[in-house]
Amino acid sequence: MLSKKAKYALKALEFIAEHREEGPLRIAEIAAEQGIPQKFLEAILLELRKDGLLRSKLGKSGGYLLNKDPKDIRLGHIIRLMDGPIALVPCVSFKYYARCEECPDEATCGLRQVFGEVREATNHILDHVSLDDVLHRKRLLIRKASRKKR
Repeated sequence: MLSKKAKYALKALEFIAEHREEGPLRIAEIAAEQGIPQKFLEAILLELRKDGLLRSKLGKSGGYLLNKDPKDIRLGHIIRLMDGPIALVPCVSFKYYARCEECPDEATCGLRQVFGEVREATNHILDHVSLDDVLHRKRLLIRKASRKKR
């Protein structure tokens, strides 16, 4: 499951990307529009800025802007930045491997094999879906919903 931190980071980046033509967005505006506690959002945006995904502009008309094209921002990168490895069990993680204490033999553990496949499939999807893809899907869903209302 995604942590609130990762979920809020994804929501904030989606909002900033969606409104990128409007110029810098203030933390208070992002927090209010996305229902994210402002202090928590400040820490998240700082981490995203340190990673190079965002840049900030100071002053009266300041705020946060994307520092990369939405096509170049992958969901997997954001989730790993906020939460660490994308693995349901530590014995299938590449960078954060840890042996499962209750497992007598990893080589013959069927669950480890299944969770390794889950990790691979999840990583494949998240590493190929960009922020731009998310915005495109949202636009399609909005169009579809508006057609149903007619």
